[in-house]
Amino acid sequence: MELSITTPALLFPAISLLMLAYTNRFLALASLIRNLHDKYKKDPDQKHIIQQIRNLRTRIRLIRSMQALGVISFLFCVVCMYCIFRNWTDASYIIFALSIGAFMTSLVLSLLEISLSTKALELELSDLEKETRVNFFTNILGVRDSRDPD
Repeated sequence: MELSITTPALLFPAISLLMLAYTNRFLALASLIRNLHDKYKKDPDQKHIIQQIRNLRTRIRLIRSMQALGVISFLFCVVCMYCIFRNWTDASYIIFALSIGAFMTSLVLSLLEISLSTKALELELSDLEKETRVNFFTNILGVRDSRDPD
């Protein structure tokens, strides 16, 4: 396989877009953590908020690792281009492989973070689903629930 100076440069737009997406995730989670922290300060008896903050802390750490691996991948691409420029063929192949490896690891961590966020949403919506199941047939049959205020 021929490795030209433009080959590592092909990863630049992909890495840049991923870094932007990771930063947006990080900022959204940071805002959510601040809001939950304020809610907890007002009412410390809400234990579910602590669980949510723990989940968010784990996700923040994952995003930090994803960002670090993205930056490392970007740096390896630049170093690979330098090695190609200097005609250090073996080094350029190894460094390009490291760049791809860091990029892939970042994507795997992203998948893990998405999985955690989905689980958190499922827990959040589980209470709503229980209510919906209880009232499903009464809504279809038009029977009013005695708990309804109307």
